[in-house]
Amino acid sequence: MQAKSRSLLVVVLVTSAIALLAVWSGSRAILLGLLIAGPLLAAASLDAPRTAIVGLYALGLAVLLGIPGGIFGTTDHLLGCLVVATGGVLGTLLAYRRAQLERALVRVTRIAEVAQRTILRPIPPRIGRVALAVRYLSATEDALVGGDFYEVAATRHGLRVLVGDVKGKGLEAVQLAALVLASFRAAATHPSLVELAAELNHSIQPRLGEEDFVTAVLAEFDRRGELRLVNCGHPPPLRFRSGAAELLATAEPTTPLGLDPTPTVQRFTLAASDRVLLYTDGLVEARAPDGQEFELDGQVEAVVAASSLGGALDGLVARLLEHAGGRLDDDLALVLAQPRVLLRGIT
Repeated sequence: MQAKSRSLLVVVLVTSAIALLAVWSGSRAILLGLLIAGPLLAAASLDAPRTAIVGLYALGLAVLLGIPGGIFGTTDHLLGCLVVATGGVLGTLLAYRRAQLERALVRVTRIAEVAQRTILRPIPPRIGRVALAVRYLSATEDALVGGDFYEVAATRHGLRVLVGDVKGKGLEAVQLAALVLASFRAAATHPSLVELAAELNHSIQPRLGEEDFVTAVLAEFDRRGELRLVNCGHPPPLRFRSGAAELLATAEPTTPLGLDPTPTVQRFTLAASDRVLLYTDGLVEARAPDGQEFELDGQVEAVVAASSLGGALDGLVARLLEHAGGRLDDDLALVLAQPRVLLRGIT
């Protein structure tokens, strides 16, 4: 409201200045038509009622300017007033149409935000005995979600986490990501991680083109502190232990989802202070303006060792954006997990 009031004041002052210039210069008939600038400027930032007020104000000044110059009622005066009146009507119509488009854009934006947030639901900071933090950055302007995705599910086998990346960008990638997430939510309680991956592969194959695929990693944190991984062509997770990062890579890489992967289960034991970072390739493939890749050096490892998981990811994202010059060329999904039960020595 204050911004609109300021805009109205500016437009009125500009219109008044034009009128004063016409009086001062003595060229009233020539400058009178310039009063049309008032309502046209108002149409760019004000609503229709305020624009109409500016138009009436400009028309009133145009009428009055004919008196001191002795041109009142002449053809030039009437034509100048007609120009100003036409500008007022046109400006009001433009302001009305602009306001309609802005309201429609707000509605569409809100619907899009709700739809995108439905795809990637908020993750609580703790599920069972595992503390979690997530961050998501879309490389597409004005989009909250791209082709990267994540999801978690509490099951009787432990907490299961899915992180993945759809090949490609745009609406088709978002639709495919939504399909993978829906399939995971429906089958997350499956007893076997390998069979869960097979179910995800089967669910998306009918929707894939000849060159389409989805990389994904499934992680399972059980109550005894064991981490189980099934990796389908995705960048391996990182384990941060004692200030050092270790890739939890598989000895036998397999194909992504959609290409009939045959993964095996990897098993790792987590120590009390271990943190596990699952991520998409937007992290390791981010490049500086000079082409240099982002490296997981000691400074990054120190950032991830921050006291809180959320603070750790905020620091990591800040360093990544600084390295990439403030903008990412690829979407980024990060999930940082730490079994809190191990911190307390509870079994």
